[in-house]
Amino acid sequence: MKLWGGRFAKATDALVEEFTASIAFDRRLYRQDIQGSIAHARMLVRQGILTPEEGEKIIAGLEEIEKEIEGSQFTFTAAREDIHMHIEARLQEKVGPVAGKLHTARSRNDQVATDLHLYVKEEAAAVMALIAGLQETILGLAERHLGVIMPGYTHLQRAQPILFSHHLLAYFEMLERDWQRFRDCRRRADSSPLGAGALAGTSFPIDRQFTASQLNFSSCYRNSIDAVSDRDFVLEFLAAAAILMQHLSRFCEELILWSSQEFAFIELDDAFATGSSIMPQKKNPDVPELIRGKTGRVYGNLIALLTTMKGLPLAYNKDLQEDKEPLFDTVDTIKNCLTIFAPLLASMEVKEENMARAAAEGFANATDAADYLAKKGLPFREAHRVVGNLVRYCLEEGKGLAELRLEEFRRFSLAFGPDIIEAIQTKNVVAARTSYGGTAPGQVERALQEGWALLAQKQGKPGP
Repeated sequence: MKLWGGRFAKATDALVEEFTASIAFDRRLYRQDIQGSIAHARMLVRQGILTPEEGEKIIAGLEEIEKEIEGSQFTFTAAREDIHMHIEARLQEKVGPVAGKLHTARSRNDQVATDLHLYVKEEAAAVMALIAGLQETILGLAERHLGVIMPGYTHLQRAQPILFSHHLLAYFEMLERDWQRFRDCRRRADSSPLGAGALAGTSFPIDRQFTASQLNFSSCYRNSIDAVSDRDFVLEFLAAAAILMQHLSRFCEELILWSSQEFAFIELDDAFATGSSIMPQKKNPDVPELIRGKTGRVYGNLIALLTTMKGLPLAYNKDLQEDKEPLFDTVDTIKNCLTIFAPLLASMEVKEENMARAAAEGFANATDAADYLAKKGLPFREAHRVVGNLVRYCLEEGKGLAELRLEEFRRFSLAFGPDIIEAIQTKNVVAARTSYGGTAPGQVERALQEGWALLAQKQGKPGP
């Protein structure tokens, strides 16, 4: 007999039970569901809706059920639909008819919304900690290789020489924005829907602020309809996760390129690479490739829930059952990716000489030759044209800019002086980028200090 079955004359078809059941995935909300039920029971006692004895009996039963689930001594079945009905039915078996009083002044609608809010708050904090851990790994790597020069790229073509540490710190900044997005998501999930009922509130004299404080929510939803129908906080978590995975995927793409023989900038540790079943020489970057691949499923989860939500009238609809699987899958995916990314980075070998050699090749110092002329008084567009002609000359002669003699420079502009040779040396080109946020060693050292300071501020501060 269903706990809601009084109005029905026929039993639910087995196909319907199987199709509508969510217990296969929402069982992971058992802890949040029990927390919410205990807070609700305490409030009912405080408001005189339950007697203290009834409240104690219900709370003791709920605590026992939590131990049963954690000890794998709890039976799950599609006939009981979801985690809420499983716990309530088991509570009736343990404490008798008084268990039926627990659902006074609440609905599964505000119950599941409360569970999800608690879950998102908890998982957002866990993801923030993992992001901070990856940031720490990046800072350590950048600090160890401070001074290493590599080519910077645009259009995947060598553009200007930069510090390897500067490149790494670009990902630190991306992850910092990711951390802030999850923090903001957690703040907006920090509102209690409990007590909103099915959609309209309740006629019982409940205290929503009390249950909110019991569950460490900082506020309550102001509108009962919004409280049960809102999934913005889940969408926001999924959106933050999608952006995070985009950043990890871009980083992985570079690790894959850098570990190829064509680049040979890094070598992944044997413990974080795989081989080929047919080609004995292969060392494949499977871990970054798989992280790159998993980005698509996180994007898909966001699009799936956005699509589910776009046509729903207020308030609750069964469609909202589809919010959990995308959320759970995303949580598992991003936590797994973040967990493996840090040791992947920390263990890789950085081939500093190969990076430096690549940075010195080609014409990555051409911009500095143009800047040199501009500082001598030529309009930059004229300086750009002069150096473009100079590069074409070098290509015809099979030379690099740094290999030219002064007289060769002066064929193209008399503004070139003896100091041009020093100005376009790779080390000096990097050192000249002293603008705020640039790649000059002093700027990168400042950025490292600021990064460490940001991490220090986060210690013990996951959010509100």
